[in-house]
Amino acid sequence: MKPRRYGPFPYTPINRRPKLKWPTGARVAVWVCPNIEVFALNEPVPTGSGKVPDVPAWSLRDYGARVGIFRIMEVLSKRGIRATASLNSEVCDDYPQIVEDAAALGWEFLGHGQSNSRRLSDIPPETERQVIHDALARVAQATGRRPTGWLGSGMMETWDSLEYFAEEGIEYVCDWNNDDQPYLMDIGGRRMVALPYSVEINDLPAMLRQNRSSDEFEKMMRRQFDTLYREGAESGRVMAVAVHPYVIGFPHRIWALESALDYIRDHDAVWFATAGEIVDHYLKSGATF
Repeated sequence: MKPRRYGPFPYTPINRRPKLKWPTGARVAVWVCPNIEVFALNEPVPTGSGKVPDVPAWSLRDYGARVGIFRIMEVLSKRGIRATASLNSEVCDDYPQIVEDAAALGWEFLGHGQSNSRRLSDIPPETERQVIHDALARVAQATGRRPTGWLGSGMMETWDSLEYFAEEGIEYVCDWNNDDQPYLMDIGGRRMVALPYSVEINDLPAMLRQNRSSDEFEKMMRRQFDTLYREGAESGRVMAVAVHPYVIGFPHRIWALESALDYIRDHDAVWFATAGEIVDHYLKSGATF
């Protein structure tokens, strides 16, 4: 994509679109996205001190891989919810047991770069195409299935990223947080779906950057759902629940995820789905926006 004033899609206000219908009359399609990430001890940790090694920042994140992710797995498994995990490909080398357990649970995987210590916007431009290819290939090797979706590390892209994703067969991206419904992007004449993710219903910015309490975050998830559920009676909505093992995975926070999911599950007309299932249904519906 060449530099431009607006994105590679038309502006389509939500009140001027065809009605979007989910399976069995669901009002809201809910997908849960655990971000399974790896941070190198010998590289600066994003938002850390900038020093190497940054033991406090790195250890916090390693806690998520050693403990927190397995709490999330237990919470979702007890409720019969299949996650769609964004996966740094270097997790496959550093934390292979996590990938093994997630695959055994039937989780889907999104491409998420190689390491969360390195974002596409920060690496040498001439290496970006190869980094994307290698990340997807490594996840495919480890899981037996090549990802069809992408969520960037830090949700960052360059002007070239979407074209590289399209070359690699990516069907949808989650970096563009500008809607409550999927929509179509035109990437050099190739179709790609933008699937709603969330920087709001996301434990990392809410709890570590905005200093929201567990109680506040739990209430945020409920209120987000309430509004989307009401609006979804007219046209289907998407709710993403984004979590990080080194945030929500702590003992004093995990209850917020449990409580919010139970609240949502108590409602009729809710479709808990994977990201891929939502995109597949959207495309098969013949949507033109």
